[in-house]
Amino acid sequence: MRRLFSLLALCLALVLGAAPSFAADAASGAAIFNGNCAACHMGGGNVVNAERTIKADALKAYLANYAEGPEAAVIYQVTNGKGARPAFGGKLSDAQIADVAAYVIDQSTKW
Repeated sequence: MRRLFSLLALCLALVLGAAPSFAADAASGAAIFNGNCAACHMGGGNVVNAERTIKADALKAYLANYAEGPEAAVIYQVTNGKGARPAFGGKLSDAQIADVAAYVIDQSTKW
């Protein structure tokens, strides 16, 4: 049901020309991040490819569609993976991925 609501909200936002908002929980995202992402991205870094960090400037530089919506760009990347990054779409729920995206965007300027 939440997935359907999120999809409907995204469609409505696109039709109205507004940027979609995500009702994500960054605090929950921190716990999910620590359990699934921190091994490679501790402190916003990247142990596999040092240039592909999750710090704000790096995200802006290499995530497709970042300018159209940072959280949506991170959600896409986490869900689908790319290169050495695994896809978490089958491992984490849509809500968990949205929470991780909220946490990453929140922390990206602090790392």
